[in-house]
Formats: sequence, C-alpha cells, structure tokens
Amino acid sequence: MPVSIKSAREIELMKEAGKILAKVHQDLGKALKPGMSTLDIDQLGEEMIRSYGCEPSFKNYMGYPASVCVSLNDEVVHGIPRADCIIVEGDIVSLDIGVKHKGYHSDAARTHGIGEISKEAADLIFHTRQSFFEGIKKAVDGGHLHDISNAIASYCEERGYGVVEDLVGHGIGSNLHEEPEIPNFYQRRRGILLKKGMTLAIEPMINAGRLDVEWMDDDWTVVTEDGSLSAHYENTILITDGQPEILTLTEDEMKEGIWKV
Repeated sequence: MPVSIKSAREIELMKEAGKILAKVHQDLGKALKPGMSTLDIDQLGEEMIRSYGCEPSFKNYMGYPASVCVSLNDEVVHGIPRADCIIVEGDIVSLDIGVKHKGYHSDAARTHGIGEISKEAADLIFHTRQSFFEGIKKAVDGGHLHDISNAIASYCEERGYGVVEDLVGHGIGSNLHEEPEIPNFYQRRRGILLKKGMTLAIEPMINAGRLDVEWMDDDWTVVTEDGSLSAHYENTILITDGQPEILTLTEDEMKEGIWKV
C-alpha cells in the first residue's frame, strides 16, 4: 500500500491524539514508584486514556492483552503487565502506549529510571532518546526515509550500543500500523521520498550490549539475548514543509527544550 498523506482534518485529529498521549505519558511516568506491579501501571494507564474519552490502541490488538506495554530492564518491548511483577529501586521501565482518538492513533514510548539507577542505565536512556532526535533531523519533506534510519544507527553504534534489527518503527494514522516500515539500523538504499503530510512513529530500541533479541514463551515479550539492559524512545511525528512536528512531546520535555520547532 502507498504511504498515506494526511488531510488537514486528519492532521488535526492526530495532533489531538498526540496531545492526549503526551499527557498520559507525563502523568504515568510521574506515578511510577518502587512496589508497583506492572499490572498496576497498566491499569492506571488505561484509566488515564479512558478519562480523555479515548481508547487504548494496544488493548486486544492482534491479541495483546493489555493497554500499556510495560518492559523492565532486559525486556526490549511488548512486556505483558502482571500482578506478580513488581518494580524496584534501580529498575528501568519502558512504557509503550497508544491512544485512539476519534478514529486516529498516536503512539509513543519512554524509558524511566526507578529511583537511583546505574550510570550505565542512565546513559543508555539518554542516548536512546538522543538518537531519536538525531534521526528526525532527516525527517524533512524531500528527504529520504532511510536517512532517518542511518542517523539513528550511526549515533548509537558510535557509542557501542546494539541497535535492534528485529523490530522497526512504522507509519500511523487511522490504523495503528501503516506503511512505511522505519528501521533504526543501517540501510543501503535511501528508501522512499518523504512528503509533507506523512505521519510516522519513529522508535529507536537500543541495547546496552549486543543487538540480538529473542521472544519469550508468551510470544509477546522481547528480551535482549545477552541479558543486557534495553531502552525505548518513540514519538509520533508529522512531516511538514520545514522541521518535523513532534505530536507526542510531554510538558516536561517541552519545558526542557529538547527539540526546537
């Protein structure tokens, strides 16, 4: 299928969905504390999403049983929340959340440290986030898709990290996953031409160790093969006639000024 170019009305709805998701990430991230179960996190996240009159994009999507993907430490993505999985001081917790608002989706992920975390963990979280911003410098009308991929890969590999190759970003709109696929690793071809009105979910998944991953017996949870830590940072963005617009930045991130539009 061709990559969809969103109309002005579709873009308006996606911006609304993005603002709501940013609020959910802001509030859910602040609520994390030692002693919570990953199921507690999921239930709180779903309550927040529904409080805005929205639906959780992930719940029952292709059989996924929860509203928030909660992934701890060596879990890369798609961790299934459980009542017996308790977060503790020093953990890193990745929250991947989608919101459906008036028929349109937004998708974003953040990795949080619980209490005092190791320097290795803090550096991994920082550099995973920074690789996203290095990538979207290339997300411009008239640019090429894989320039984004190569910028992310270059930034991470120069710092010794493993860039996951089994999972990729994606287009997004009235469907949670649309064309195109967006790798975070090196591509020889330049990829499709980017055009104003495209909406993309770009999501580096970066390991402190090797890039290799494996699936757990639940067929959802992806973990690092070597047991190293993994971090995830994702935003829904809009290609414009200038710099890309990030639709899912949190209030704290905007105050921090991590991306100048």
